[in-house]
Amino acid sequence: MSGRTTRWALGAGVAALALTAAACGGDEGATVQGVKLLKKDALTSCTHLPYPPFQSEQNGKVVGFDVDMIDLVAKKLGVTQKIVDTPFETMKTGAALNAGKCDIVMGGMTIKPDRVKFMDVSKPYFDATQALLAKKGSGITSLDDVKNRKIKIGSQAGTTGEDYVKGKGLDPRSFDNSLAELDGLRTGQVEVIVQDYPVVQNWLKDPANAKYQIVANLNTGEQYGFWIRKGYNPKLVEMTNQVIDQSKADGTYKKIYEKWIGPMPATGGTP
Repeated sequence: MSGRTTRWALGAGVAALALTAAACGGDEGATVQGVKLLKKDALTSCTHLPYPPFQSEQNGKVVGFDVDMIDLVAKKLGVTQKIVDTPFETMKTGAALNAGKCDIVMGGMTIKPDRVKFMDVSKPYFDATQALLAKKGSGITSLDDVKNRKIKIGSQAGTTGEDYVKGKGLDPRSFDNSLAELDGLRTGQVEVIVQDYPVVQNWLKDPANAKYQIVANLNTGEQYGFWIRKGYNPKLVEMTNQVIDQSKADGTYKKIYEKWIGPMPATGGTP
């Protein structure tokens, strides 16, 4: 998530040492168009649920922006996508990839230098900003307001949004996931929350959140990427990049963006 940051609770060393034979997929694995797959008939992706609009469960099926994008990669390979829900900590450290849980990691993960050391990453597929969400009429218009008025702010644990506000001298209350964070705002545990702009925009489509509004946008210069095991599957990186380029060229990306996010800015990024 744009918001999903690199807080190395597992430690880079652990992630680097987490290589196992399982990563080769055993007898079930296959190589398709030069891409190594854990399962011969599937592109296995890891994510951490829920994180709408990028991935969430609806009627027993995982759907979302990232899901649709990885479906395009699977289609190009002639297989279907298999989604594995896994702790975010194992995704951002590369441990899930190294342990053979999945071929590719999705989930609104920001491209950061520390992550690139331990995982290969696709070209950016989404430009992201952070947003502050508060009740209408709160009078909050910036992080300075939050700091100067000593307003209680909430964030999602392990996210770049959390890191960003901490870097501005704030001490946010940390919630386990995005929905818990939203509930913290609804129940008055905090008065404002920081979260990825598209996630907040998705929340505001729900009439149950009509009393809230975005009070500030924080342009943090973040971009999301899809992640692949370091040095192991260069053809998958290449194919994922091809899909990103092709989807933008033929209009598929725009359709997916507008389906899950809303009107796409002329620049192709976030407002």
